[in-house]
Amino acid sequence: MAITGECFCGSIKYQIDGKLKDARSCHCSRCRKAFSSAASAYALVDPAEFTWLKGADLLSSYQSMPDFGFQFCSKCGSTLCGTHKGAPHGVTLGCINGDPDIEIGYHLYIGSKAKWEVLATGIKVFNEGPPPQN
Repeated sequence: MAITGECFCGSIKYQIDGKLKDARSCHCSRCRKAFSSAASAYALVDPAEFTWLKGADLLSSYQSMPDFGFQFCSKCGSTLCGTHKGAPHGVTLGCINGDPDIEIGYHLYIGSKAKWEVLATGIKVFNEGPPPQN
């Protein structure tokens, strides 16, 4: 079953014909600003399984570092996806419609989280990024 998502105003919609992977929450100051939140809630997608259904012409893009960036709605400002070399890399879980059948697996950069944020217990945490995968 396809996963769908949309921005706050509904002007932009997308579909993922596959599963989300590697859901995480990043607490660095850059993600707090990009997501206007205590942290990001983000999962990876296969770019070949991602399709814009409506409103792609309303997307605004911001390259936050070489090869990486975000796309958001130019009308309501919702951050919809992260990009790598211009292609969708992952999606913000807050814009998913329904149950995406995934849970946050770990928290990143908690060493720089906002002082007012209290983390839930029982989830893996890393002061910075996760250890390299072999």
